[in-house]
Parts: sequence; C-alpha cells; structure tokens
Amino acid sequence: MATEARLSLRQTQRVVMTPLLQQAIQLLQLSTLELQELVQKELLENPLLEELPADGTEGGERTAESPSAAPADPTPDIAPAPPTTGDSAQADVLPFDLTSAIFDYPEEPTLVQQEDREEPPFENFARTATTLAEHLEEQLRMASDDPRVRAVGEAIIGNIDDDGYLRCELAEIAQNTAASLEDVERVLALIQSFDPPGIAARTPQECLLIQLRADPMPDPVAVEIAEQHFEALERLRYLEIAKALKLPLERIMEAVEEIQSLEPKPGRRFGALDTRYITPDVFVHKMGEEYTVVLNEDSIPRLRVNSLYRSLLRSGGPEAKQYVEQKLRSAIWLIKSVHQRQRTLYRVTESIVKFQREFLDKGLSFLRPLSLRDVGEDVAMHESTISRVTTNKYVQTPQGLFELKYCFHSGITTGDGDKVSSLSVKKMISDLLEGEDSGKPLSDQEIAQILKGRGLVIARRTVAKYREELGLLPSHRRRLAPKRR
Repeated sequence: MATEARLSLRQTQRVVMTPLLQQAIQLLQLSTLELQELVQKELLENPLLEELPADGTEGGERTAESPSAAPADPTPDIAPAPPTTGDSAQADVLPFDLTSAIFDYPEEPTLVQQEDREEPPFENFARTATTLAEHLEEQLRMASDDPRVRAVGEAIIGNIDDDGYLRCELAEIAQNTAASLEDVERVLALIQSFDPPGIAARTPQECLLIQLRADPMPDPVAVEIAEQHFEALERLRYLEIAKALKLPLERIMEAVEEIQSLEPKPGRRFGALDTRYITPDVFVHKMGEEYTVVLNEDSIPRLRVNSLYRSLLRSGGPEAKQYVEQKLRSAIWLIKSVHQRQRTLYRVTESIVKFQREFLDKGLSFLRPLSLRDVGEDVAMHESTISRVTTNKYVQTPQGLFELKYCFHSGITTGDGDKVSSLSVKKMISDLLEGEDSGKPLSDQEIAQILKGRGLVIARRTVAKYREELGLLPSHRRRLAPKRR
C-alpha cells in the first residue's frame, strides 16, 4: 500500500491556560488579605497601574503631570498592537475594548457601602497564646509571696521543656539559687500541684502518678499499677499485672483505661501557636426583614490605568510601544479580574444567604444541607468556580464569623423526606451527651434510637463517626469521667 502526504483541515476546541487566565482563576480563591498583597505587588511592578484616590478625584494624576505638558486629548487614538500569529496570540486577545477600559474608572461605592456601620472588634480576629512558662509563673505569684520560694520556683520553671518535663537536676538548681536541696524539693512539689496536672515531672511514670494523685478520689488500682507495675504496663502485659494484683482482667482493663486517658505530655497544649488574623471578606447585615450582603473592599485598592503613559503609544519607539502595550494588557486584565472576583463573591454569598436564611435567623440547629451544585445552579456557575470563590473566605453574620465553606454540608433524610444538616445532627448528639446520666452514659446505639424517635434515620456507625469528630469519648470511657473529675 503506497503512502502519500495530504493536507486536511480539522476544527477543534480546547482551553488554553494562558498566564492571564491563570491569574484570573487564582484571584477567585484568594482571601481579602491575600488579594490586597497581590494588588500592592502589581502596583509596584506595573507602572501603568495606579491607585484611585480615596475621595475619587483625579488630583493625584494632574499634579503628576509637568506644568508645561499640553492637556491630554480626552479620546486619544490608541495605536493598534502589531499583528501576531499562533495560539498564544489568540489566547491573549482582550475580551473587552482597550480604549474604554482606560477611561472606565471603577464605579463609586453604593450608599450601603458608604454608610457608617459598626465593625466587629479587631480583637476578635486575633488569637493570642499564653506560654507554659507564663502560665506557671502566674500561678507561682498567686501561690507564694516569699522571694526565696519565687526565686527557686522561677529556676525550676525555666528548666521545664515544651512537653512539661523538668530537665535539670535538683542539686544543680539548689546550687544556682543558693538554696538547700530540701527547699528545692518543697518548691518542686508546689509547682507539681499547678495546672496542667503532671507538670514538672522528671519521668513519664512520675507524670502519670502526679495526675492520678491529683484526683480527690483516685482509682487505687490505677495508682498501684502506675507505681509498682509501670514496666509491665509499658509492655502491655495486662495478664501479668492481673496475676500480680490477684484481680480480674476486666478490673485491670478498667484501671488501664483510666491511665490511658491521662496526658503524657502536659505542656503540649501550650505549644507555640502562630497568631492568625481573620478579616471578613463579606458582611451580612439584617436590615428590617431582609439581609444585605456587603463586600469588604476597605483594604483593596481601587485601581485604574495611569493615563500619563498613553502618549508613549503614539510617540514612543517600537520597543517603548511594545512594553507599554504589554503592561497595559496586564493592568487592564488585573482590573477586570478583580472586578469579576468581587462580583462572583457577591453573587455566591447572596445565594448562600438565600439558602441558609433559617440559619441566619435562628442559629446552628437550622443549618440546612447545601452542596456546591445547589449554589452553582442558582447562580449559573460551575461547581469548581463555587469551590474556588468560597475557599479561604470568611463572612460576618448575625450568628457570628464563619468560613463560607461552613455553610456547605451533607444532609440526613428525615422520616418525612426532609433533610437535616450533618452539623445539626452533631449538635443534637452533643446536647444528648451533655444531658445524659453520668452513671449510665448513652451508647451509640441508644443515641441512634433516640434520633430515630425524632424522625432521623441514622446508623450507629454514623453516630460513632460524628461523636469522634466532636471529640467525645465512647460510653465506657465517659463512665469513668466522674472519677477523673
């Protein structure tokens, strides 16, 4: 069979992810603070971008011009870009009029955006953490006003590591503080009575014993196991412990569960935490019987194209024109992308408010099941767009500050065909366990039966899953909770 070369035409469609398109998609998933950083970076790198003055006047632009410069023509002729070929050229064609974009400044804020409103306290957006040393020193000041006790105590606290263990010999502390060994031991016993329980221990065994003995009604079997059979406990030799104590294995396992519920690293919860600031991206205000969505645009600079550079499109050389056209294209695309991002965020939030009105009115128990597809169909957008625009975004509502993703949850079908949010079910489980009899805690199966009586058909394993997500212990461990308290 002979081979031959042929020319054929074929029409296909494909999405070309140019850098400009990637930037537009990236802007969707940026938070307000991240968007502010990106815009400030672009203002530094792109000379054609400038920030619109807060009062909306153009005084900054006029003062930047030379006094001898001729007044600019309000409708200058923009030199067309040189013709290019290839896929990249087609992908970079701007989907809007270049000339009008230069002079179409951002719209003035609406009356709702201009009105004075009470902002949430800034302190609510910051999270500060007390260090373990500060926590212990405060307790030391409350426990004693003796300067010698405080000096020894501060030396002990200064040698406690992040896990809460004392990493220094008492003799060394006594030498450094000019105190007797007996005085150091007494101060150490004082600090070991501080919160968190088990602090300033020198070994894991001592840490567990401190926590067990701090209980007003300690389990004597648990104390004896930790004190006399710690090595067997570490190796999980429960039968050996049962034989040594002459007790049933079930009684030993109950004591072991008590020991396992203790904290082997008492200083862990005081680990270093980064302070995280959360600025709401959207505000939802209730005005009368309706809810109003207001975007937080206070920290986002209002951008426009600097008209001082447009003369280079007429009088500049080929290299200058090419540079200005490139920066002009980038500047206009950023302005349009920011505007599109804000518009999309507004529409999506408005849709969420429509779906979750009962939650905004009455609270968490009325949060309804909602999926990305529901909002996508409502605003005529793809699910991936909804996912991006709700990522890292926070909304301030009458019910508090929430992440927009918080409003999306799966649902459980009730007996009458309605659906209840999984968060509402978790709230029901939490309320049930909070009001249970501590002597006869509810099992997962009993919780499932109670919810079934309320019209919620839910499996036992689903109840167990939700209980674990809430950080609640199973029934056999909750039964031991009164002893630990």
